[in-house]
Amino acid sequence: MQNIVEDLLLKDHSTMRVGGIAKRACFPDTVEDLCKAVWECSMENEKFIIVGNCSNIVFPDVGYNGTVIFTYKLKGITVEGTRLTALCGEKLTAVAKAAADASLSGLEFAYGIPGTVGGGVFMNAGAYGGEIKDCLSSVRVLDLNGEISMLPAESLELGYRHSILMEKDLFVLDATFDLVRGDREQIKSKNEENMRKRSDKQPLDMPSCGSVFKRPEGHYAGALIEQCGLKGFSIGGAQVSEKHAGFIVNTGDATAADIENLIKHIQNTVFENTGVTLTPEIRILK
Repeated sequence: MQNIVEDLLLKDHSTMRVGGIAKRACFPDTVEDLCKAVWECSMENEKFIIVGNCSNIVFPDVGYNGTVIFTYKLKGITVEGTRLTALCGEKLTAVAKAAADASLSGLEFAYGIPGTVGGGVFMNAGAYGGEIKDCLSSVRVLDLNGEISMLPAESLELGYRHSILMEKDLFVLDATFDLVRGDREQIKSKNEENMRKRSDKQPLDMPSCGSVFKRPEGHYAGALIEQCGLKGFSIGGAQVSEKHAGFIVNTGDATAADIENLIKHIQNTVFENTGVTLTPEIRILK
């Protein structure tokens, strides 16, 4: 493997700013390097995980006894007609901007989402009434044997914050989106409007992993949490955001244990008071 770092402190690479030391980290420069890293880990029976911007992951305090493969160097966007293809490490905001520059509509919802293409497909990311499945055409994926295949979006079983990739050892290399022609200025205006909404309502100035819980049917997680008087409640350095109760923020010295304990406290309190079960959409690694 190339671009290897031993004993990497994971909190420095997570938007939540928590996590211990990874035994090894790999930063591939090309898709070929990524494929090689996965193959080598598989052949050596090395525990590994592939991550992007780490905007939806809570790394454990004890670290990770394996290899963390970061994809954020894998960038590249191509546009052919109304189809846009982006490598897995591209941020969704950059992809939405490229679509707008090409006068292509369909990805405005993704502008401001802090994750990458790979992570976005993995969890069918969405916001403001749109989600990845609305415009995804196909993905190239890698398996543990180093084989690359093309999968149509229909085969990914994309649902609310879910894809079949969560159950299978398949890793997104790139994704192709089917978009539609539109007015460039109107598309850019919609992008900016979505970013304004985020800035106005979300604690973007503090470390977090975005919305912590999936939206329960018929409710909004943030509203339920606020209704239960938990806005601003904290355990250790983890706090329910005072700006948006659907977020947990790191006030400076939070641990993964603080975050996990706060999540459990929120779930228990909301269930006891409303009967609604909140399910996390963020990934808590063990």
